[in-house]
This record gives sequence, structure tokens and C-alpha cells, in this order.
Amino acid sequence: MTNEQQNKNLILEYYQALEQSSAETVGDVLTQYMSNDCQWYGVHPFNEQKGPQAINEVFWQPFMHAFKNIQRRQDVFMAGVSGNDGANWVTSMGHFMVQFDKDWLGIPRSGRVAMVRYADFNCIENGKIVRAGFFCDIISVMHQVGINPLPQATGHSFIYPGPRTHDGIQLDDKDPVEAEKTMAVLNQMIDDLSQLNQTGNDTYPPEILERTWAKDMVWYGPAGIGATYTIPKFQEQHSYPFRQGLKDKVFNGHICRYAEGNYACFFGWPNLSSTPIGGFLGLPGGNIRADMRVVDVYRREGDKLMENWVLIDIPYWLKQQGLDILERSRKINNPS
Repeated sequence: MTNEQQNKNLILEYYQALEQSSAETVGDVLTQYMSNDCQWYGVHPFNEQKGPQAINEVFWQPFMHAFKNIQRRQDVFMAGVSGNDGANWVTSMGHFMVQFDKDWLGIPRSGRVAMVRYADFNCIENGKIVRAGFFCDIISVMHQVGINPLPQATGHSFIYPGPRTHDGIQLDDKDPVEAEKTMAVLNQMIDDLSQLNQTGNDTYPPEILERTWAKDMVWYGPAGIGATYTIPKFQEQHSYPFRQGLKDKVFNGHICRYAEGNYACFFGWPNLSSTPIGGFLGLPGGNIRADMRVVDVYRREGDKLMENWVLIDIPYWLKQQGLDILERSRKINNPS
């Protein structure tokens, strides 16, 4: 059995134990599967935590108090070695289907089913999780109870599907040659975007994207931005507003970046630093430099990227600029 296969089996066991636990017992599960000094990177307001006890108190207990009958519904499951430091990672992406029975983060309960979009990265050493990156789309949960904390989105937010090919849950190891092909396309795309950052070309022609993206690509962006379909619409509905509304963009690299088969993924802490000058998310600029924490998961088809699922810690990006959308929403919608 390969190292990747062992790590996948470990994380699947961990997920099963989480699903069978409760707010009172989830801490025992974390202690069993995580190292004592596990470094955990979570979206705002959870942020960085160290060790199972802190992770339990800050994230998992409140999560399990608010949400009942939690089911993890994976769309992508993969493992590999990160190219930047040789660490072994397992990534899961999809939704938690939950019963939203108690308030969460000041978001009033609906008493109905909710879908919590997530991406979960776990770094494994000697049979233990030693680092983890956990992203979830909090704004999407707000949308599901009728709260929209941002101006009208340029794309369309909905409960996003998994891969069109239905092959994202990779329980068996894939041909490493295919992973090399995926990484080559991904790295070229990242280099192309970095070059645009350096040149300041924020109205670039579609031919630049067509080097690495299929013309009918799909980009599943976070709530607040939404999804776009085809290169021209991606440029119109996300890329141009993003690039033209932010200046002095600097790519900071990734904590984790790897591929397995036709899939690739990464997250950074932060991925990107920039200064908003107005327009992005329909908001005014403030000339306050802010960092973006981002997850990307990709599916390659042939020699092009076909689908891309993206989570951005928008609440954290806004809080750095003085706007705490969670606190503002709490005061308006759940003042008690």
C-alpha cells in the first residue's frame, strides 16, 4: 500500500469518527487523530489555532452545537505530495449537509436543511494530522437564511455541483504521469497570472487564459462573487472586476500545492496581497492593503483546466479593512 493510500484511509477513518461524534465527544476524536501541536488554519473568525483542544473549542464544538445530523458529502477527495516542501497531504472538498437548529456565528437558525460548502486540507506525518487548512463559505450560509451582507454579485451563487465527470473521489492511487500533466498546466496558469500582476495588465485578452483554460471552463467562486461559465463570462463577471478593483497585487505562494490524476489543489496563508481601489464586490476602495486566504481545486481535461472550485475568506479580507460583516449581521439580525 502506498503512502498516499495509507493517508487516505486514515482521513476517511477520521471523517467517519467525526460524523459519529457529538459536541461532547468530538474533542476525543481530534485528540486521537491530531498531533498535540497540530497547526490549524481556519477562515475568520476561527483563524489560526494550535492543538486539538483549541481547535475543538473554537470551531468544532460551536459547529456541532449549531448544526445537527451532519453529513459530509464529498465531491473531491485526493492525496499527494506538496511540491514546495515535500509534505504529504489529503484534501476533501464538498458540502456538509446539516440541520440548522441553533444560531451560528450570530447567523439566526433556520430550522431547515443547510449546505455548508467546505474544503479541508490535512497534512500527515507518522500517522497523525500535524497541519490542517479548513475553509468554509460562511457567506453562503448567510444567503441560505435570507441574509446578504454584500452588494449584488457579478456571478451567480448556488449550491455548486461536483465534477462533471463524477470522478473526483479518488480512493485509489492514480498514474503519477497524469498528476505531472495537471501540475504543468496549473503552474503555467499561475505563472501567467503572476505576469499579469507584474505588468498591471488588468484588461488582458482572452488568449492569455486560453493557454491553460478550456473555452467552456467553469469557475465556482465563493458566495459574494458567484460562479461564472466560459472564458468571456469569467473575464466579465469575475476576473476584470477583481483585477481592476485591486492594485499592487502580489502572489505570496502556497502552504500546499499538489495534484493527483486530473485534479489539483492548493491553499495559501495568505495567497495574495493587494490594495482595493474600488469596484471589487461592489464596494468602495479604501487604500488599505489586505491579504486574501484562498483555496482552489481544479479538474484538468486533456491539456486544459476545465473546472475550478474556489473559496476565499472574504470575511477576513473585509475585516482587515474595517468591515466585520459577521458582527454587523449579528447586531442587525440577531441582537440578543
